[in-house]
Amino acid sequence: MIFYRQNLTDAQLLDLYRKILKPRLIEEKMLILIRQGKVSKWFSGIGQEAIAAGVTAVLDESEYILPMHRNLGVFTSRNIPLHRLFSQWQGKANGFTKGRDRSFHFGTQEYNIIGMISHLGPQLGIADGIALAHKLRNEKKVTAVFTGEGATSEGDFHEALNIAAVWKLPVMFIIENNGYGLSTPTNEQYSCENLADKGIGYGIDSYIIDGNNIVEVYNTLSRLKAHMLEDPHPVLLEFKTFRMRGHEEASGTKYVPQELMDEWAIKDPVHNYKKYLLDQGILTAEYDEVLRTEIKQEIDWNLTIANAEPEIVPTYNGELDDVYKPFIYQEVSFDPVTENIRFIDAISNSLKQSMERHENLIIMGQDIAEYGGAFKITDGFVELFGKERVRNTPICESAVVSAGMGLSINGYKAIVEMQFADFVSTGFNPIVNLLAKSHYRWGEKADVVVRMPCGGGTQAGPFHSQTNEAWFTKTPGLKVVYPAFPYDAKGLLNTSINDPNPVLFFEHKQLYRSVYQDVPTDYYTIPLGKAAVLKEGNAVTIIAFGAPVHWALETLSKYPEIDADLIDLRTLQPLDTETIFASVKKTGKAIIYQEDTLFGGIASDISALIMEECFEYLDAPVKRVASLDSPIPFTKALEDQFLPKNRFEEVLLELLKY
Repeated sequence: MIFYRQNLTDAQLLDLYRKILKPRLIEEKMLILIRQGKVSKWFSGIGQEAIAAGVTAVLDESEYILPMHRNLGVFTSRNIPLHRLFSQWQGKANGFTKGRDRSFHFGTQEYNIIGMISHLGPQLGIADGIALAHKLRNEKKVTAVFTGEGATSEGDFHEALNIAAVWKLPVMFIIENNGYGLSTPTNEQYSCENLADKGIGYGIDSYIIDGNNIVEVYNTLSRLKAHMLEDPHPVLLEFKTFRMRGHEEASGTKYVPQELMDEWAIKDPVHNYKKYLLDQGILTAEYDEVLRTEIKQEIDWNLTIANAEPEIVPTYNGELDDVYKPFIYQEVSFDPVTENIRFIDAISNSLKQSMERHENLIIMGQDIAEYGGAFKITDGFVELFGKERVRNTPICESAVVSAGMGLSINGYKAIVEMQFADFVSTGFNPIVNLLAKSHYRWGEKADVVVRMPCGGGTQAGPFHSQTNEAWFTKTPGLKVVYPAFPYDAKGLLNTSINDPNPVLFFEHKQLYRSVYQDVPTDYYTIPLGKAAVLKEGNAVTIIAFGAPVHWALETLSKYPEIDADLIDLRTLQPLDTETIFASVKKTGKAIIYQEDTLFGGIASDISALIMEECFEYLDAPVKRVASLDSPIPFTKALEDQFLPKNRFEEVLLELLKY
């Protein structure tokens, strides 16, 4: 192995040695602790230290870095106190996740490190969002994000590269090609000769770097960073290296040919660099021993601190209170001047006024810029706010959602428009595993609103007509809003944008241009989690949201003698159970009306809650009315049969007979 020091001083070379040595010595200690049963899991980076240490040395401390679980050198190079890392690995409160996640599945804003989730790919899109925030503020900064060769097969990898290329974002995409994804060798992961070749298709400069040579890593990345700061653009970096231990310690390495292990053992990044420094007279054996002793003493001292820390004592409130970032709702009242507008106009008006109030608010989505979106909701926004804040995106919902998370991490608010709610399935992973869990896992907000044009009645077929709120009401950490009227749509969307937690905001397409209401022209807010009682009565409680609210009103207009409470939930998470229970206890009968298919819908949970909390007040079974348990069809006759509108009346009248 040849080291070309170029302009590096002796002091710089020794600093790189300390940076590469420290994680190696910590790992050696961890392997002992695993055998002693004092650490449960360990994902070893032995043999790959030069990449993490070299990359981190090139970046300023103010620049974000997104590592993987073999990149201990990132954390040690940023000088995180070791006892906090040890507490993290032991699942103690002084770690970064309060015992809620393990190893390196965490981030810390204090050190500008954003950790991974096990699904790997989404962090690449996060890097795009972080870099975009820097670019919007005209800050000359680079963002570095790690991935392994296995994750380059994921769609998120390709989506993130494409976005970075199109938006000219200064992101270093770092592939640690270490030979195996768990036990699957590279020849079963991809068929191109080099992963760096994948950059060609995205118009991205790519480089192959010896990942075991810390001097080459440092010098190459220093040069590339200077170019990226001068002319913002992404680069794809393939580091050739090898994983000298198993995927995790329990995996072992029996699936690796011994000759391959022997070949790479000769290329050990720590041993070879030490030999070079000794040969050049930059390092002496005596000083090497001093360094090792200092680091080992630091490790032992910090382990003593972590070991003395008590185990976590779980509490219900402690867990539940951290699912969401605390949000103090601020009511904004309005001038009595109103305008009779459509549902779609209320949405557009909210977005416009929110963009004016929040200069850090970015809207992203397909065709939303000059075209104004599929439903023309953002028509004219480019002229008002510019293309930097109203951003057309490629068709890559997953990376766009992840980029929204990156914007949130780096000081922005993000709105992501799904062209149709059906298309959210291609962005499902980052919503339910990244946005939803980040605050609970490591205290980081996800200030992202995902707008969801949804619903049937327009003969749009199985891929443009779903109302899929139940996919998200099940997921702790998400808020779900589903208004039925223009007034509510504007006020609730304003509040959703203010809320630092992730919100799925459902907008029924059939209501866009069919429902009018007098809506204040001023900006105003409505609290989440508060239902609206549209009609009051004593005979039955009707619970609905979205289009079924209007369908219920139509039915009640045919039967003025029905004395009903009609509750419009407006928000599904948080759910206004207080209003529901009070009404059911008064009427003794309940019917829940949803457009979603029956089985597994939110009506089932509301029914169960009523049975648990109001059983002794009921005079009849709780009824649910919903769409057929089939995909939603296209032809009008089939769609009419699918939707619950023609069945509600019959079920309601039968319920009233009890």
